[in-house]
Amino acid sequence: MAAMPLRIIERMSVPPTSGNGLSQQCHQQDRLDRSVWKIAAVALFGGLLAQLDATIVNVSLSTLATELHSTLQTIQWVMSGYLLALALALPLSGWLVGRIGAKRLYLWCFASFTLLSAVCGLAWSAHTLIAFRLLQGVSGGLLAPMAQMMIARAAGRQMARVAGYMALPVLLAPVLGPVIAGTILQYASWRWLFLINLPIGVLALVLAILFLPDERDAVTAKRLDWVGLALLSPGLGLFLYGADKIGESMGRVLFVAGIVMMVAFLADARRKRGDALIDLRLFRRRAFSIGALTQFLSNGAQFAGQFLIPAFLIGACGRSSAEMGWMLAPMGGGMLVTYSLMGKLTDRFGLRQVAAGGALLTLLATIPFVYMAFHGLDLVMLELALFLRGMGMSAIGLPTMTAAYMSVSKPDLPMATTSMNIVQRLGGPTFTTLCASFLALNLDGHAPHPSVSTPYALAFLALCLIHVLTLLASVGLPGRHAGVSSDRQD
Repeated sequence: MAAMPLRIIERMSVPPTSGNGLSQQCHQQDRLDRSVWKIAAVALFGGLLAQLDATIVNVSLSTLATELHSTLQTIQWVMSGYLLALALALPLSGWLVGRIGAKRLYLWCFASFTLLSAVCGLAWSAHTLIAFRLLQGVSGGLLAPMAQMMIARAAGRQMARVAGYMALPVLLAPVLGPVIAGTILQYASWRWLFLINLPIGVLALVLAILFLPDERDAVTAKRLDWVGLALLSPGLGLFLYGADKIGESMGRVLFVAGIVMMVAFLADARRKRGDALIDLRLFRRRAFSIGALTQFLSNGAQFAGQFLIPAFLIGACGRSSAEMGWMLAPMGGGMLVTYSLMGKLTDRFGLRQVAAGGALLTLLATIPFVYMAFHGLDLVMLELALFLRGMGMSAIGLPTMTAAYMSVSKPDLPMATTSMNIVQRLGGPTFTTLCASFLALNLDGHAPHPSVSTPYALAFLALCLIHVLTLLASVGLPGRHAGVSSDRQD
């Protein structure tokens, strides 16, 4: 949804003409109907609320663990459980839209998301908070694709102009989230981390009621792969929960059960082909499969880092949760810088070079955390590392998705979008859970007095390994000219 894909869309959507005809056409394209901007405003509000909610919670996990008398290994499921539920709710979106319509489903989900924010603020234990976040993740997972679909329907060929503004939540959330979280934790109860969503959610809900069009006539019922959903959802849940409890006999049983269910899902999806929850035939295309793998690893590294860095600053460096706002803000600034240059970078260097460069920069920016875990916190090094890490992470996603989607034929784009979103979003809970389990294992077996930061150093080394894998995967993406359309079969 940024510079490179937008330019591609613009080139494809404007037929060649000349003279006054071209001038008139360009003038018409510059004028968007007010209803399109109203729909975009609703979607922008919803996206900003969801992104802020995720960022605020990510930087507050240490405080939540203390306030709810839990451990980091358990409380990280407030984030991982939400991300897992969000990913597994994605396939339901198209099916539910076909049953009740986009506007009605959007209103139900937004109302549920807002109400569950209040319920999360009333949680009385870590386990109840995790349960409420799982339910909230289902609502959040259904919101994003519906917002994109409604904007695409309203804007049509002018989607390119509108899409750039829709990236605003992705850019603002990393900057505003830590600041809001730090302010709340300094002056109010942790419950306001969730209760703050209420007034914003109510306002956005009113705007949705007023501005979103009712498109019941455009609704068509779609089939849902219930067997695939029943295998994939519990299988992933058992796999991640078993990995979290791998030191216990029951944890190992659940871990194996999760693997068996996921293997069964793959076998079932291979048999059903295009009718499956995820069409595995898409992954035969090299650009798409490498893009999906890169997105999975990159998203996992990003969320694992958002868990480990605040945990390190609070648990090993003795910083307070209220300080997280200004300490983590440079990462959002780095994202803003890269995003503003993305069009020029991809045009000049190509998709693979930009994505691989971003992966390399993120790896190099993560190494200082290993050093600081062994030698102590250096604020200048911290802020510079966070800024560069933000720049690197922001440079990976856009070229990767562009290369993947442009290798897919137009009729396969809906399935490709769903499949890519599922794979991408599963990276967060997978690697956050694994890193949290690895950190907890080292903290349990390490005496606190010799070097309390050593377990965090090992965890950051594990994070570096994920970044290495991301770099290796991104090197396989198409280059400047080759591969972007080589697999495509329009």
